[in-house]
Amino acid sequence: MDRGGFRRWIVVGGAVAAFALSVTAGSLAQGKWAAPEEAKKVKNPVAKSDKIMGGAKKLFETNCLACHGPKGLGDGVAAAALPVKPANWTASDTQKQTDGELFWKITNGRGPMPPWKHLSDSERWALVHFIRTFAKK
Repeated sequence: MDRGGFRRWIVVGGAVAAFALSVTAGSLAQGKWAAPEEAKKVKNPVAKSDKIMGGAKKLFETNCLACHGPKGLGDGVAAAALPVKPANWTASDTQKQTDGELFWKITNGRGPMPPWKHLSDSERWALVHFIRTFAKK
């Protein structure tokens, strides 16, 4: 290999290493994701019903399934490509959060989790009800 080829490999290798470090550092820098205190107190204004849950299931399949997986474990097909593992909706840490906390996180997103503000408030509250169905029995 000539010197130019060797330099190219060094530059490419350095760029790959820098990217890997930045992704790792970014995911470590995120820390615990906590909703603001005022969000914790907000109650779900949407009554749970078969119609609401049916709509929430469709929203889940369209918007959440790829990352959170079919069982809500955070192991969807897109999860492997993310620098931060999606929330495991079956975990007690997720289930013990208030409806207001979950709504705030769905609304605002963080890191690879996008904000879902384009969904109506009612749709996001319905998703909170749907997340509750993943609680371990």
